[in-house]
Amino acid sequence: MRPVKRGVSPQATDYADYEDAKPFLVSRLGHYCSYCERRVATNLAVEHIQPKGLPAYAALEGSWSNFLLGCVNCNSTKKHKDVVLADNFLPDRDNTFAALDYFADGGIKPSAIVPAGNRVLAARLLSLVGLDKPISLHLDENGKQIALDRVAQRMEAWGIAQVTKDDVDANPGNVAVLRCAVRTAVEGGFFSIWMTVFAGNADMRRRLVDAFPGTSGSGCFDQATTQPICPAPNPDNLTDGSKQ
Repeated sequence: MRPVKRGVSPQATDYADYEDAKPFLVSRLGHYCSYCERRVATNLAVEHIQPKGLPAYAALEGSWSNFLLGCVNCNSTKKHKDVVLADNFLPDRDNTFAALDYFADGGIKPSAIVPAGNRVLAARLLSLVGLDKPISLHLDENGKQIALDRVAQRMEAWGIAQVTKDDVDANPGNVAVLRCAVRTAVEGGFFSIWMTVFAGNADMRRRLVDAFPGTSGSGCFDQATTQPICPAPNPDNLTDGSKQ
């Protein structure tokens, strides 16, 4: 899950209509779901980290610091679940990339190299938005699998990233190929999959960190090596940040 820096609010007061924050969120974070990382061109929602539907968080309905971006799947799964900040990893304040491992079969699991307590928080994050759900197979009339659910879409993204890596490896130092590779990643989303597939290529990973809006500013990646920095620097000084 891509860690991001949302930055300070573009206005001094809360939003009377939280939808008015969407252009600024998209400008700073890109057209991506903050949880599953899919690129969603037109139907991204302003996602309330602590749900506006719970009375305890009603006052945060227009609060900039309570906004991320969510796709319909992650948003509807998360819904009115109580999000206690200290008990959950979140991409605007923790290094969520370091907390999770991505696999070619579309699976996501808590990272095996983080402390056991953090693996519990990572598992809770996956459950919060349903990223731990198994694949739901959809076949067309010819028996071809169609990528409708998020697991299948991650598998598809992994395949595209792997083919792109083969092109990059076959053309070392070719700036045009690198530029095309980054553009393909940005157009499809799934930042963490691309970073995993290109794990051995620091130059390409730097380009990815720089290309996805809000990622470099999070401070969660070493400039030279692109290795995750933990705990997250939490540059926005958000409550209960830097847990991972």
